[in-house]
Amino acid sequence: MTRQLSLAVALCTLLLAACGKSEAPAAAPAPAATPAPAAAPAPAAPVAVNEAGKSAFGKACALCHAAGVAGAPKPGDKAEWAPRIAQGNDTLYKHAIEGFTGAKGAMPPKGGSALPDNDVKAAVDYMVGLSK
Repeated sequence: MTRQLSLAVALCTLLLAACGKSEAPAAAPAPAATPAPAAAPAPAAPVAVNEAGKSAFGKACALCHAAGVAGAPKPGDKAEWAPRIAQGNDTLYKHAIEGFTGAKGAMPPKGGSALPDNDVKAAVDYMVGLSK
């Protein structure tokens, strides 16, 4: 048993030592004799995710908006969000912060959370960004 344990330790030591070895640096390529053709334009950068809004959405808004509870428009549902977005951000912020009862449902103030106003606004921006 002791011999097997010693062999196992030796094998592990060799494997770990092999993992730590670094390769020799590659030789630098020779300079090109002719200039390289112009590179194609870079693809458009992906839309930046509003991390603060995404976090606030996950903490409070997703409970209703992810499933459409009480008429809450789901993020990404352009048809449901279009008329709301058309009202402008100030109206969306006001409804989200103060609450709102409309023909399709109700929005409790701050979604029933204690989020600061700026976090609620960031969550609105996040949902609007997903829904344009």
